[in-house]
Amino acid sequence: MKGLRVIALLLMGIMCSCRTATDRPNIVIILADDLGYSDLGAYGGEIDTPHLDALATNGVRFRQFYNAGRCCPTRASLLTGRYPHGVGMGSMVSPVDRELTTGPYQGYLSESAITLAEMLQDAGYSTYMSGKWHVGERSQHWPQVHGFERYFGLISGASSYYEIITDQPRKRQMVLDDAPWIPPDSGFYMTDAFTDYAVEFLQSHPTDQPFLLYLAYTAPHWPLHALPEDISKYEHVYDLGWDHLRSERYEKMLELGVIDESYSLSPRSSGLASWQEMMDKNDWSLRMAVYAAMIDRMDQGIGRVMDQIHAMDAMDQTLIIFLSDNGGSSESVESRQLHDPETVAGERGSYLAYQEAWANASNTPFRLYKQWMHEGGIATPLIAHWPAGILRPGRIIDTPGHVIDLMATVASAAQTTLPHSDGINLLPLIQAQQDHWPERTLYWEHIGNRAIRQGDWKLVLERNEQQWRLYNLAMDATELYDLSVEFPEIVSRLQHQWARWADSLGVRMSE
Repeated sequence: MKGLRVIALLLMGIMCSCRTATDRPNIVIILADDLGYSDLGAYGGEIDTPHLDALATNGVRFRQFYNAGRCCPTRASLLTGRYPHGVGMGSMVSPVDRELTTGPYQGYLSESAITLAEMLQDAGYSTYMSGKWHVGERSQHWPQVHGFERYFGLISGASSYYEIITDQPRKRQMVLDDAPWIPPDSGFYMTDAFTDYAVEFLQSHPTDQPFLLYLAYTAPHWPLHALPEDISKYEHVYDLGWDHLRSERYEKMLELGVIDESYSLSPRSSGLASWQEMMDKNDWSLRMAVYAAMIDRMDQGIGRVMDQIHAMDAMDQTLIIFLSDNGGSSESVESRQLHDPETVAGERGSYLAYQEAWANASNTPFRLYKQWMHEGGIATPLIAHWPAGILRPGRIIDTPGHVIDLMATVASAAQTTLPHSDGINLLPLIQAQQDHWPERTLYWEHIGNRAIRQGDWKLVLERNEQQWRLYNLAMDATELYDLSVEFPEIVSRLQHQWARWADSLGVRMSE
Protein backbone atom coordinates (compact mmCIF):
# COMPACT_ATOMS: atom_id res chain seq x y z
CA MET A 1 0.00 0.00 0.00
CA LYS A 2 2.83 2.40 0.86
CA GLY A 3 4.43 1.75 -2.56
CA LEU A 4 1.18 2.54 -4.34
CA ARG A 5 0.93 5.78 -2.39
CA VAL A 6 4.43 6.82 -3.47
CA ILE A 7 3.60 6.07 -7.11
CA ALA A 8 0.38 8.10 -6.84
CA LEU A 9 2.24 11.06 -5.37
CA LEU A 10 4.89 10.91 -8.12
CA LEU A 11 2.21 10.93 -10.80
CA MET A 12 0.50 13.88 -9.11
CA GLY A 13 3.81 15.74 -9.08
CA ILE A 14 4.35 15.16 -12.81
CA MET A 15 0.83 16.37 -13.61
CA CYS A 16 1.14 19.65 -11.71
CA SER A 17 4.84 20.44 -12.27
CA CYS A 18 4.00 22.72 -15.17
CA ARG A 19 1.78 25.01 -13.08
CA THR A 20 3.09 28.17 -11.46
CA ALA A 21 2.52 29.26 -7.87
CA THR A 22 0.47 32.26 -9.01
CA ASP A 23 -2.18 29.94 -10.46
CA ARG A 24 -3.02 28.50 -7.09
CA PRO A 25 -4.18 30.05 -3.81
CA ASN A 26 -2.57 29.62 -0.45
CA ILE A 27 -4.71 27.42 1.80
CA VAL A 28 -5.44 28.18 5.46
CA ILE A 29 -7.66 25.79 7.39
CA ILE A 30 -8.57 26.83 10.92
CA LEU A 31 -10.21 24.29 13.21
CA ALA A 32 -11.82 25.18 16.54
CA ASP A 33 -12.35 22.54 19.23
CA ASP A 34 -15.79 21.94 20.80
CA LEU A 35 -17.18 25.19 19.39
CA GLY A 36 -20.98 25.36 19.32
CA TYR A 37 -22.98 26.23 16.21
CA SER A 38 -24.11 29.64 17.50
CA ASP A 39 -20.98 30.80 19.35
CA LEU A 40 -19.59 33.13 16.66
CA GLY A 41 -21.04 36.56 16.06
CA ALA A 42 -21.59 35.69 12.39
CA TYR A 43 -23.75 32.75 13.50
CA GLY A 44 -25.80 34.59 16.13
CA GLY A 45 -23.52 34.70 19.15
CA GLU A 46 -22.74 37.62 21.46
CA ILE A 47 -19.04 36.71 21.79
CA ASP A 48 -16.68 39.28 20.27
CA THR A 49 -15.32 37.58 17.13
CA PRO A 50 -14.68 40.48 14.71
CA HIS A 51 -12.04 38.73 12.61
CA LEU A 52 -14.10 35.62 11.96
CA ASP A 53 -17.16 37.78 11.40
CA ALA A 54 -15.24 39.78 8.79
CA LEU A 55 -14.23 36.57 7.03
CA ALA A 56 -17.91 35.59 6.95
CA THR A 57 -19.11 38.99 5.72
CA ASN A 58 -16.52 39.07 2.95
CA GLY A 59 -16.77 35.37 2.20
CA VAL A 60 -19.50 32.76 2.47
CA ARG A 61 -21.14 30.85 5.31
CA PHE A 62 -22.67 27.39 5.17
CA ARG A 63 -25.96 26.88 6.95
CA GLN A 64 -25.73 23.08 6.88
CA PHE A 65 -22.18 21.88 7.25
CA TYR A 66 -21.24 18.71 9.08
CA ASN A 67 -18.30 17.29 11.00
CA ALA A 68 -17.86 13.73 12.27
CA GLY A 69 -19.21 14.44 15.76
CA ARG A 70 -15.99 14.30 17.77
CA CYS A 71 -12.39 15.49 17.66
CA CYS A 72 -10.36 12.49 16.41
CA PRO A 73 -12.77 11.33 13.67
CA THR A 74 -13.27 14.86 12.35
CA ARG A 75 -9.54 15.54 12.20
CA ALA A 76 -8.96 12.31 10.31
CA SER A 77 -11.65 13.20 7.77
CA LEU A 78 -10.36 16.75 7.36
CA LEU A 79 -6.84 15.50 6.70
CA THR A 80 -7.78 12.75 4.24
CA GLY A 81 -11.20 13.43 2.70
CA ARG A 82 -12.28 10.00 3.92
CA TYR A 83 -14.84 8.78 6.39
CA PRO A 84 -12.84 8.29 9.60
CA HIS A 85 -13.28 4.51 9.71
CA GLY A 86 -11.58 4.24 6.33
CA VAL A 87 -8.35 5.70 7.73
CA GLY A 88 -8.31 4.04 11.15
CA MET A 89 -10.00 6.72 13.25
CA GLY A 90 -13.53 5.44 13.81
CA SER A 91 -13.15 6.16 17.51
CA MET A 92 -10.59 7.97 19.67
CA VAL A 93 -6.82 8.04 19.45
CA SER A 94 -4.91 5.04 20.79
CA PRO A 95 -2.63 5.80 23.78
CA VAL A 96 1.09 5.16 23.46
CA ASP A 97 1.04 2.27 25.92
CA ARG A 98 -1.63 0.32 24.03
CA GLU A 99 -0.55 -2.43 21.66
CA LEU A 100 -0.69 -1.40 18.01
CA THR A 101 -3.61 -2.87 16.09
CA THR A 102 -5.00 -2.24 12.62
CA GLY A 103 -8.45 -1.58 11.26
CA PRO A 104 -11.26 0.99 11.38
CA TYR A 105 -10.77 1.64 15.12
CA GLN A 106 -6.98 1.35 15.37
CA GLY A 107 -6.67 4.85 16.85
CA TYR A 108 -4.05 6.41 14.56
CA LEU A 109 -4.10 7.72 11.01
CA SER A 110 -3.45 4.94 8.50
CA GLU A 111 -0.02 5.09 6.90
CA SER A 112 -1.55 4.37 3.49
CA ALA A 113 -3.86 7.41 3.63
CA ILE A 114 -2.71 10.39 1.57
CA THR A 115 -3.20 13.56 3.59
CA LEU A 116 -4.03 17.08 2.56
CA ALA A 117 -0.44 18.06 3.40
CA GLU A 118 1.06 15.28 1.28
CA MET A 119 -1.20 16.13 -1.64
CA LEU A 120 -0.27 19.82 -1.53
CA GLN A 121 3.39 19.28 -0.73
CA ASP A 122 3.72 17.21 -3.88
CA ALA A 123 1.95 19.99 -5.78
CA GLY A 124 4.66 22.46 -4.77
CA TYR A 125 3.17 23.87 -1.58
CA SER A 126 5.01 24.51 1.65
CA THR A 127 3.05 22.78 4.40
CA TYR A 128 2.77 24.04 7.97
CA MET A 129 0.73 23.00 10.97
CA SER A 130 0.29 24.59 14.38
CA GLY A 131 -2.04 23.18 17.02
CA LYS A 132 -3.72 19.99 18.10
CA TRP A 133 -2.92 16.83 16.12
CA HIS A 134 -4.82 14.03 17.95
CA VAL A 135 -4.67 11.37 15.23
CA GLY A 136 -1.59 9.48 16.41
CA GLU A 137 0.35 9.59 19.68
CA ARG A 138 3.46 7.69 18.59
CA SER A 139 6.29 9.48 16.79
CA GLN A 140 5.80 7.34 13.66
CA HIS A 141 2.32 8.85 13.37
CA TRP A 142 3.19 12.52 13.97
CA PRO A 143 2.53 15.38 11.51
CA GLN A 144 5.90 15.44 9.74
CA VAL A 145 5.42 11.79 8.80
CA HIS A 146 2.15 12.83 7.15
CA GLY A 147 3.45 15.64 4.97
CA PHE A 148 3.85 18.70 7.20
CA GLU A 149 7.27 20.34 6.79
CA ARG A 150 6.98 22.32 10.02
CA TYR A 151 4.87 21.52 13.05
CA PHE A 152 4.33 22.96 16.50
CA GLY A 153 1.64 21.86 18.87
CA LEU A 154 -0.15 19.43 21.10
CA ILE A 155 0.06 15.86 19.84
CA SER A 156 -2.52 14.79 22.41
CA GLY A 157 -6.06 15.80 23.30
CA ALA A 158 -7.38 18.18 25.95
CA SER A 159 -4.77 19.82 28.15
CA SER A 160 -4.22 22.72 30.50
CA TYR A 161 -3.72 25.95 28.57
CA TYR A 162 -0.96 27.03 31.00
CA GLU A 163 1.19 23.89 31.30
CA ILE A 164 1.50 20.22 30.47
CA ILE A 165 0.22 18.18 33.41
CA THR A 166 2.28 15.00 33.50
CA ASP A 167 0.08 13.05 35.92
CA GLN A 168 -3.07 13.11 33.79
CA PRO A 169 -4.58 9.64 33.13
CA ARG A 170 -3.06 9.86 29.65
CA LYS A 171 0.24 11.68 29.33
CA ARG A 172 0.11 14.81 27.16
CA GLN A 173 2.81 15.55 24.58
CA MET A 174 3.85 18.76 22.84
CA VAL A 175 6.20 18.73 19.87
CA LEU A 176 8.20 21.19 17.78
CA ASP A 177 8.76 19.60 14.38
CA ASP A 178 9.74 16.05 15.42
CA ALA A 179 11.15 16.71 18.91
CA PRO A 180 9.41 16.88 22.31
CA TRP A 181 8.75 20.43 23.53
CA ILE A 182 7.99 21.60 27.06
CA PRO A 183 6.18 24.90 27.79
CA PRO A 184 7.98 27.49 29.92
CA ASP A 185 7.03 27.67 33.59
CA SER A 186 5.37 31.08 33.17
CA GLY A 187 4.03 33.34 30.44
CA PHE A 188 2.63 30.45 28.41
CA TYR A 189 -0.94 30.28 27.09
CA MET A 190 -1.73 27.48 24.64
CA THR A 191 -3.91 29.48 22.24
CA ASP A 192 -1.32 32.23 21.92
CA ALA A 193 1.47 29.71 21.40
CA PHE A 194 -0.38 28.13 18.47
CA THR A 195 -0.86 31.58 16.95
CA ASP A 196 2.77 32.56 17.57
CA TYR A 197 4.15 29.58 15.68
CA ALA A 198 1.62 29.89 12.86
CA VAL A 199 2.75 33.49 12.34
CA GLU A 200 6.42 32.49 12.65
CA PHE A 201 6.03 29.79 9.99
CA LEU A 202 4.46 32.30 7.60
CA GLN A 203 7.13 34.92 8.32
CA SER A 204 9.84 32.49 7.18
CA HIS A 205 7.85 31.22 4.20
CA PRO A 206 9.53 31.67 0.78
CA THR A 207 7.55 34.03 -1.43
CA ASP A 208 7.92 31.99 -4.62
CA GLN A 209 5.57 29.17 -3.67
CA PRO A 210 2.09 28.76 -2.18
CA PHE A 211 1.55 27.45 1.34
CA LEU A 212 -0.82 25.33 3.39
CA LEU A 213 -1.36 26.36 7.01
CA TYR A 214 -3.46 24.04 9.17
CA LEU A 215 -4.14 25.89 12.43
CA ALA A 216 -5.92 23.62 14.90
CA TYR A 217 -6.78 25.46 18.11
CA THR A 218 -7.78 23.66 21.31
CA ALA A 219 -10.09 26.56 22.20
CA PRO A 220 -12.72 26.44 23.54
CA HIS A 221 -12.33 22.80 24.68
CA TRP A 222 -12.26 22.35 28.46
CA PRO A 223 -10.55 22.95 30.86
CA LEU A 224 -11.92 26.49 31.10
CA HIS A 225 -8.73 28.57 31.03
CA ALA A 226 -8.57 32.17 29.88
CA LEU A 227 -6.54 35.29 30.51
CA PRO A 228 -7.92 37.86 33.00
CA GLU A 229 -8.12 40.70 30.47
CA ASP A 230 -10.30 38.55 28.21
CA ILE A 231 -12.53 37.27 31.01
CA SER A 232 -13.18 40.82 32.21
CA LYS A 233 -14.92 41.66 28.92
CA TYR A 234 -17.65 39.14 29.75
CA GLU A 235 -18.17 39.93 33.42
CA HIS A 236 -21.94 39.82 34.11
CA VAL A 237 -22.76 39.13 30.41
CA TYR A 238 -24.20 35.73 31.36
CA ASP A 239 -25.87 36.65 34.63
CA LEU A 240 -29.34 36.04 33.15
CA GLY A 241 -28.50 32.41 32.41
CA TRP A 242 -28.69 29.85 29.66
CA ASP A 243 -32.41 30.07 28.83
CA HIS A 244 -32.13 33.80 28.24
CA LEU A 245 -29.00 33.32 26.14
CA ARG A 246 -30.64 30.69 23.93
CA SER A 247 -33.60 32.96 23.23
CA GLU A 248 -31.36 35.93 22.42
CA ARG A 249 -29.17 33.90 20.10
CA TYR A 250 -32.16 32.35 18.36
CA GLU A 251 -33.63 35.75 17.55
CA LYS A 252 -30.30 37.05 16.25
CA MET A 253 -29.83 33.96 14.09
CA LEU A 254 -33.20 34.56 12.46
CA GLU A 255 -32.31 38.21 11.94
CA LEU A 256 -28.98 37.32 10.32
CA GLY A 257 -30.59 34.72 8.08
CA VAL A 258 -28.39 31.95 9.47
CA ILE A 259 -31.58 29.99 10.17
CA ASP A 260 -35.15 30.24 8.91
CA GLU A 261 -38.62 29.25 10.09
CA SER A 262 -37.85 25.53 9.74
CA TYR A 263 -35.44 25.89 12.68
CA SER A 264 -37.65 25.83 15.76
CA LEU A 265 -35.88 26.54 19.03
CA SER A 266 -35.55 23.14 20.66
CA PRO A 267 -36.74 22.97 24.27
CA ARG A 268 -34.30 22.67 27.13
CA SER A 269 -33.73 19.00 27.91
CA SER A 270 -36.01 17.70 30.64
CA GLY A 271 -33.05 16.78 32.85
CA LEU A 272 -31.60 20.30 32.82
CA ALA A 273 -32.44 22.79 35.56
CA SER A 274 -33.70 26.24 34.69
CA TRP A 275 -31.44 29.16 35.56
CA GLN A 276 -33.84 30.19 38.33
CA GLU A 277 -33.30 26.84 40.05
CA MET A 278 -29.52 27.21 40.20
CA MET A 279 -27.99 27.98 43.58
CA ASP A 280 -24.50 29.16 42.56
CA LYS A 281 -25.31 31.46 39.67
CA ASN A 282 -22.05 33.41 40.01
CA ASP A 283 -19.95 30.30 39.44
CA TRP A 284 -21.98 29.24 36.42
CA SER A 285 -21.99 32.74 34.94
CA LEU A 286 -18.19 32.83 35.32
CA ARG A 287 -17.80 29.51 33.54
CA MET A 288 -19.58 30.81 30.45
CA ALA A 289 -17.61 34.07 30.65
CA VAL A 290 -14.35 32.09 30.59
CA TYR A 291 -15.62 29.99 27.68
CA ALA A 292 -16.44 33.20 25.77
CA ALA A 293 -13.01 34.63 26.61
CA MET A 294 -11.33 31.53 25.16
CA ILE A 295 -13.15 32.05 21.86
CA ASP A 296 -12.36 35.78 21.96
CA ARG A 297 -8.63 35.02 22.35
CA MET A 298 -8.77 32.52 19.48
CA ASP A 299 -10.35 35.20 17.28
CA GLN A 300 -7.62 37.64 18.28
CA GLY A 301 -5.07 35.05 17.18
CA ILE A 302 -6.83 34.58 13.86
CA GLY A 303 -6.61 38.34 13.43
CA ARG A 304 -2.84 38.15 13.93
CA VAL A 305 -2.58 35.43 11.27
CA MET A 306 -4.65 37.56 8.89
CA ASP A 307 -2.36 40.54 9.58
CA GLN A 308 0.63 38.41 8.64
CA ILE A 309 -1.02 37.28 5.41
CA HIS A 310 -1.80 40.93 4.61
CA ALA A 311 1.85 41.82 5.33
CA MET A 312 2.84 39.18 2.76
CA ASP A 313 0.43 40.85 0.28
CA ALA A 314 -1.21 37.44 -0.04
CA MET A 315 -4.74 37.87 1.30
CA ASP A 316 -6.43 38.07 -2.10
CA GLN A 317 -4.84 34.78 -3.12
CA THR A 318 -5.51 32.90 0.11
CA LEU A 319 -8.44 30.55 0.65
CA ILE A 320 -9.29 30.53 4.37
CA ILE A 321 -11.66 27.88 5.73
CA PHE A 322 -12.90 27.87 9.33
CA LEU A 323 -14.94 25.17 11.10
CA SER A 324 -15.30 23.25 14.38
CA ASP A 325 -14.56 19.58 15.04
CA ASN A 326 -17.91 18.93 16.75
CA GLY A 327 -20.71 20.70 18.56
CA GLY A 328 -20.59 22.11 22.07
CA SER A 329 -19.58 19.59 24.73
CA SER A 330 -21.86 18.56 27.59
CA GLU A 331 -19.02 16.69 29.31
CA SER A 332 -18.18 17.08 33.00
CA VAL A 333 -14.53 16.68 33.99
CA GLU A 334 -14.76 16.60 37.77
CA SER A 335 -14.07 12.85 37.83
CA ARG A 336 -10.53 13.52 36.55
CA GLN A 337 -9.71 15.05 39.95
CA LEU A 338 -7.38 17.65 38.46
CA HIS A 339 -9.21 20.72 39.79
CA ASP A 340 -7.62 22.70 42.61
CA PRO A 341 -10.53 23.76 44.85
CA GLU A 342 -8.60 26.91 45.81
CA THR A 343 -8.99 28.21 42.25
CA VAL A 344 -11.92 29.39 40.13
CA ALA A 345 -12.68 28.84 36.45
CA GLY A 346 -10.11 30.48 34.22
CA GLU A 347 -7.17 30.27 36.58
CA ARG A 348 -4.13 28.02 36.35
CA GLY A 349 -4.81 24.99 38.52
CA SER A 350 -8.53 24.96 37.80
CA TYR A 351 -9.94 22.13 35.72
CA LEU A 352 -13.61 22.70 34.97
CA ALA A 353 -16.08 22.46 32.08
CA TYR A 354 -19.16 24.54 31.30
CA GLN A 355 -21.27 21.35 31.09
CA GLU A 356 -24.59 20.51 29.53
CA ALA A 357 -26.74 23.57 30.14
CA TRP A 358 -24.28 25.99 28.59
CA ALA A 359 -23.51 23.50 25.80
CA ASN A 360 -27.22 23.56 25.06
CA ALA A 361 -26.92 27.33 24.61
CA SER A 362 -23.79 27.01 22.45
CA ASN A 363 -25.64 24.64 20.12
CA THR A 364 -28.70 26.91 19.71
CA PRO A 365 -31.15 26.05 18.17
CA PHE A 366 -30.25 22.35 18.12
CA ARG A 367 -30.43 19.67 20.77
CA LEU A 368 -27.81 17.22 22.01
CA TYR A 369 -24.06 17.64 21.85
CA LYS A 370 -20.60 16.40 20.92
CA GLN A 371 -20.53 12.59 20.42
CA TRP A 372 -24.19 12.46 19.33
CA MET A 373 -25.24 12.30 15.69
CA HIS A 374 -28.09 14.76 16.12
CA GLU A 375 -27.48 18.24 14.69
CA GLY A 376 -26.20 19.54 18.03
CA GLY A 377 -23.31 17.11 17.77
CA ILE A 378 -22.41 17.29 14.08
CA ALA A 379 -23.47 20.74 12.80
CA THR A 380 -20.62 23.24 12.54
CA PRO A 381 -20.20 26.81 11.33
CA LEU A 382 -18.26 26.78 8.07
CA ILE A 383 -16.78 30.02 6.76
CA ALA A 384 -14.87 30.24 3.46
CA HIS A 385 -13.01 33.42 2.47
CA TRP A 386 -11.07 34.00 -0.75
CA PRO A 387 -11.18 37.54 -2.19
CA ALA A 388 -9.88 36.54 -5.62
CA GLY A 389 -12.02 33.42 -5.84
CA ILE A 390 -15.43 34.17 -4.30
CA LEU A 391 -18.16 36.00 -6.14
CA ARG A 392 -21.12 37.60 -4.34
CA PRO A 393 -19.55 37.62 -0.87
CA GLY A 394 -21.84 37.58 2.15
CA ARG A 395 -23.90 34.66 0.87
CA ILE A 396 -25.25 31.94 3.14
CA ILE A 397 -25.12 28.58 1.37
CA ASP A 398 -27.96 26.21 2.21
CA THR A 399 -26.64 23.13 0.40
CA PRO A 400 -25.27 20.56 2.88
CA GLY A 401 -21.54 19.96 3.04
CA HIS A 402 -19.34 17.67 5.11
CA VAL A 403 -15.78 17.75 6.42
CA ILE A 404 -14.92 14.92 3.98
CA ASP A 405 -15.49 17.50 1.21
CA LEU A 406 -12.59 19.76 2.19
CA MET A 407 -9.92 17.57 0.58
CA ALA A 408 -11.67 17.63 -2.80
CA THR A 409 -12.39 21.34 -2.49
CA VAL A 410 -8.76 22.19 -1.73
CA ALA A 411 -7.52 19.90 -4.52
CA SER A 412 -9.72 21.78 -6.98
CA ALA A 413 -8.57 25.19 -5.74
CA ALA A 414 -4.93 24.09 -5.89
CA GLN A 415 -5.42 22.57 -9.36
CA THR A 416 -3.95 19.27 -8.30
CA THR A 417 -4.98 15.65 -8.60
CA LEU A 418 -7.29 14.39 -5.87
CA PRO A 419 -6.35 11.08 -4.20
CA HIS A 420 -9.10 8.67 -3.23
CA SER A 421 -11.80 10.68 -1.41
CA ASP A 422 -15.30 10.12 -0.06
CA GLY A 423 -16.19 13.80 -0.47
CA ILE A 424 -17.12 16.17 -3.26
CA ASN A 425 -15.69 19.46 -4.50
CA LEU A 426 -17.59 22.39 -2.95
CA LEU A 427 -15.74 25.06 -4.93
CA PRO A 428 -18.57 25.63 -7.45
CA LEU A 429 -20.85 26.43 -4.49
CA ILE A 430 -18.30 28.68 -2.83
CA GLN A 431 -17.58 30.50 -6.08
CA ALA A 432 -21.29 30.88 -6.94
CA GLN A 433 -20.97 28.78 -10.08
CA GLN A 434 -23.75 26.51 -8.77
CA ASP A 435 -26.49 27.08 -6.20
CA HIS A 436 -27.17 23.49 -5.18
CA TRP A 437 -26.25 19.85 -5.76
CA PRO A 438 -28.20 16.77 -6.65
CA GLU A 439 -29.34 14.81 -3.61
CA ARG A 440 -26.47 13.10 -1.77
CA THR A 441 -26.15 10.61 1.07
CA LEU A 442 -23.96 11.18 4.15
CA TYR A 443 -23.11 8.71 6.92
CA TRP A 444 -21.97 8.81 10.55
CA GLU A 445 -20.99 6.44 13.35
CA HIS A 446 -19.20 7.12 16.60
CA ILE A 447 -19.20 5.02 19.80
CA GLY A 448 -22.47 3.41 18.73
CA ASN A 449 -24.26 6.62 17.72
CA ARG A 450 -25.32 6.39 14.08
CA ALA A 451 -26.94 8.50 11.40
CA ILE A 452 -27.58 8.72 7.69
CA ARG A 453 -28.81 11.77 5.79
CA GLN A 454 -30.22 11.50 2.28
CA GLY A 455 -31.65 14.68 0.86
CA ASP A 456 -33.91 16.12 3.54
CA TRP A 457 -34.37 12.81 5.36
CA LYS A 458 -32.19 11.98 8.33
CA LEU A 459 -32.28 8.71 10.27
CA VAL A 460 -30.63 8.63 13.72
CA LEU A 461 -29.95 5.89 16.26
CA GLU A 462 -28.63 6.72 19.72
CA ARG A 463 -26.29 4.21 21.32
CA ASN A 464 -27.94 1.73 23.66
CA GLU A 465 -31.28 2.26 21.89
CA GLN A 466 -33.04 -0.07 19.45
CA GLN A 467 -35.36 2.38 17.71
CA TRP A 468 -34.13 4.52 14.82
CA ARG A 469 -35.71 7.99 14.64
CA LEU A 470 -36.60 9.67 11.35
CA TYR A 471 -36.61 13.42 10.74
CA ASN A 472 -37.41 15.62 7.75
CA LEU A 473 -34.88 18.43 8.03
CA ALA A 474 -36.61 20.63 5.46
CA MET A 475 -39.58 21.00 7.81
CA ASP A 476 -37.93 20.16 11.13
CA ALA A 477 -34.28 21.23 11.08
CA THR A 478 -33.89 20.84 14.85
CA GLU A 479 -35.14 17.23 14.94
CA LEU A 480 -38.14 17.61 17.22
CA TYR A 481 -40.62 15.31 15.46
CA ASP A 482 -39.88 11.63 14.92
CA LEU A 483 -41.61 10.44 11.72
CA SER A 484 -40.47 6.81 11.83
CA VAL A 485 -43.99 5.46 12.47
CA GLU A 486 -45.48 7.49 9.62
CA PHE A 487 -42.81 6.50 7.07
CA PRO A 488 -41.60 2.95 7.85
CA GLU A 489 -40.52 2.34 4.25
CA ILE A 490 -38.11 5.29 4.39
CA VAL A 491 -36.75 4.03 7.70
CA SER A 492 -36.16 0.59 6.22
CA ARG A 493 -34.49 1.94 3.09
CA LEU A 494 -32.14 4.26 4.93
CA GLN A 495 -31.36 1.67 7.58
CA HIS A 496 -30.29 -0.79 4.91
CA GLN A 497 -28.20 1.84 3.15
CA TRP A 498 -26.45 2.71 6.41
CA ALA A 499 -25.77 -1.01 7.02
CA ARG A 500 -24.21 -1.42 3.55
CA TRP A 501 -21.98 1.59 4.15
CA ALA A 502 -21.01 0.29 7.59
CA ASP A 503 -20.20 -3.15 6.20
CA SER A 504 -18.00 -1.65 3.46
CA LEU A 505 -15.81 0.10 6.05
CA GLY A 506 -15.90 -2.41 8.87
CA VAL A 507 -18.02 -0.15 11.06
CA ARG A 508 -19.23 -1.81 14.23
CA MET A 509 -22.87 -2.77 14.06
CA SER A 510 -23.17 -2.67 17.84
CA GLU A 511 -21.20 -0.96 20.58
